[in-house]
Amino acid sequence: MIDLERRKALKTGGSLGLLGLLATLGLVHSGFARAGRNVSAFEAKSLNEALNALGVVIPENSASIQLTAPEIAENGAFVPITITSNFSRTEQISILVEKNPNTLAANFILPEGTEGFITTRIKMGQTDTVIVLVKANGKFYRAAREIKITQGGCS
Repeated sequence: MIDLERRKALKTGGSLGLLGLLATLGLVHSGFARAGRNVSAFEAKSLNEALNALGVVIPENSASIQLTAPEIAENGAFVPITITSNFSRTEQISILVEKNPNTLAANFILPEGTEGFITTRIKMGQTDTVIVLVKANGKFYRAAREIKITQGGCS
């Protein structure tokens, strides 16, 4: 007779060992990485909906935020954006594009001690103003820049 309980125990132990190895190598992420995702903010269809979902009241314009982006982007599917926050404690950096189907293009939660610097690419459906929100010391600040798109990247 085959010992099914022994076979089941070996199978479970092997699976747990493999999972542990993959986690150690960084190939399996824990639920903590996904726990901070603000689904309602990413599903927002307007600027006001996105700001409400992010908990933004009225952000102040700030010269402490440097937004580097091209004046004209040939392809809206790949618009390079670089954001530098010179605040002492940058907690969050969000990128919004009002005319996109989903206004919130990116949202980065920065752990304490992390430099306030993000470089990424976003999609833009048409010429629009890109708004960057930086949360620092519990308060939101903003910077904005218009980017002209010659070929849209969103549908």
